[in-house]
Amino acid sequence: MNIINIALNEFKRNIRDIRTLVFMLAFPIVMMLILGTALSNTFDKNIKLGKINVLYTEKNDSSFAASFQRFIKEAKRQDIHFSKTSESTTDGKLQVKQNHYDAYVKVTDKGIQFYGSERNSIQASMVEGILTAFADKYNLITEVAKEKPEKVQKILTSTPSNYVKETSLNANKAPGSMDYYAMAMTTMIALYSAISASSLIRGERRRNTAIRLAIAPINKMEIFLGKILGGIGINFVCILLVMAFSRFVFEANWGSHPGIVVLILFTLVFLAVSFGLGLSYIIKTDQGMRTIIMVVLQLAAFFGGAYFRIENADGFLKLMINLSPLTWARDALTRIIYNNDLSAALPSISLNIGIAIVFLMFAIVAFRKREGL
Repeated sequence: MNIINIALNEFKRNIRDIRTLVFMLAFPIVMMLILGTALSNTFDKNIKLGKINVLYTEKNDSSFAASFQRFIKEAKRQDIHFSKTSESTTDGKLQVKQNHYDAYVKVTDKGIQFYGSERNSIQASMVEGILTAFADKYNLITEVAKEKPEKVQKILTSTPSNYVKETSLNANKAPGSMDYYAMAMTTMIALYSAISASSLIRGERRRNTAIRLAIAPINKMEIFLGKILGGIGINFVCILLVMAFSRFVFEANWGSHPGIVVLILFTLVFLAVSFGLGLSYIIKTDQGMRTIIMVVLQLAAFFGGAYFRIENADGFLKLMINLSPLTWARDALTRIIYNNDLSAALPSISLNIGIAIVFLMFAIVAFRKREGL
């Protein structure tokens, strides 16, 4: 009962600390809004090529010319624009070299000759692809017309006219900017629980209340456990509020497994509180302790991708990324939310609890050896 009372007292005391409470709630929400809006283009899953310009010359028979003109009209609907010129007046290859056009097409009785831009290789490759599709379709119809003319119309009606079709291999399986920063800021602020945790016991000595607690008819371990539960409780409530705000106001996707998501966040808070408490017994001065905690938290946030994604890292950078608790927590959340991979939670939860127990055991040993609090 004493443990619960001490935990509730710690919870109430932290609620009255408006500055800390605003930091834990307002800071991640504002950062979500700023980063999620400003960097939305970096999470855009759609590739926008824009208008593609193709220069062409034509010298062929009338039957192919008619088919080619129908093809040009269809390509225009897909923002691929063909401009006709005369070979005698315009050097098509030079126009492409000077980046005036993405490709140059020369249509003759012998076939289609294609010249693509090296600067705009994606656009040129797309034009080459649809020209190949058109040529294959035309050749098929020509061969069928020689053998069975009555089948030509059937082929024309059964063959789709759209030459460009976009297909995503992982459609809707990756977070958007607001989804990403909802996870990043929530996990980051969970890690910031270490700041308040570092003052759980030390703060009593600064406020000159440690002696009064020490002589009270309460076991020292009850005080210790009550302070830890209170610290975890207030920080975890802040995390839940931030998570709820991002879900209902910013419409961030937290998936269909809220229980396991909340459990990962809880273990991350447990890790942060244990780290802050343990460090308070390792570092003797308040200033030194605050400095080290802030340095560790900022490095963990930076390498953990809290402010921007770090992709294709290797060597030392990859090592630092993998050492950040934000990395394994966010990776687990991403796999659970977007791939329904519940097994991804086990490594993250195990690491959080394992490291937390190490710091917590160190704090317990140091607490027992110390006279008073």
